[in-house]
Amino acid sequence: MYCAPAPTAAEGAPQPDAGPPWAECVLCREPTEYPESTKGITLCPVCEWREAERTACSG
Repeated sequence: MYCAPAPTAAEGAPQPDAGPPWAECVLCREPTEYPESTKGITLCPVCEWREAERTACSG
């Protein structure tokens, strides 16, 4: 099974808009789509995508 690489910011990965302070990704420390008040593990769109790929392609 082949998994395509995750999109980069230059390729159109979603970037958070200006607004409330955004939580940092726990893996790469980039801004996420979640406000700082979000509890639990927060991942940026790229790391979320890679985590989904990793779990989907692990078998």
